[in-house]
Amino acid sequence: MKADAPHQPIRAAATVILWRQTANGPQILMGQRGAGAAFMPSKYVFPGGAVDATDSPAAGRITPDCRARLLLHCPADAPAPDTLAAAALRELHEETGLIPAPDAILHFVFRAITPPGRTRRFDARFFLVSAAGVQGDTVNFTGAEDELSHLHWIGLSDARALDLPFITEVVLAEITA
Repeated sequence: MKADAPHQPIRAAATVILWRQTANGPQILMGQRGAGAAFMPSKYVFPGGAVDATDSPAAGRITPDCRARLLLHCPADAPAPDTLAAAALRELHEETGLIPAPDAILHFVFRAITPPGRTRRFDARFFLVSAAGVQGDTVNFTGAEDELSHLHWIGLSDARALDLPFITEVVLAEITA
């Protein structure tokens, strides 16, 4: 961190990698952040964002194994795993207008902390969830807010050609493996 860079608090965040199976292979949902965004402007990302104080735990959305993995190496004041799941689902709905099926399980796949010196810092957990049975418009995303534009389904290998943050490239490699 630069000596003159202000200390940025690290906020808990949750991100959803929504995927679906097609005849051409798996696809994921991505959108582009606005050019004027303070964090990752113009980059293609998965839906997600900071945990809010109003996020109520989403019980039954993660497995005991995922819960245990979410608790590893986390600070004592980190949100509970079910609260992280709730934040991920809320962000998905806000940014895409979509709601996973009531029985859809979120699978914890990755954790990343924004490096020092950035305009905003997050301790982000990435969840993978199936789009099977999803509620909402999966073509036009008519229920989405305007935080993400160019929402679209894309194959895993094709996604790498987008303007991605480094961490998104890492997560793509992880879920592809």
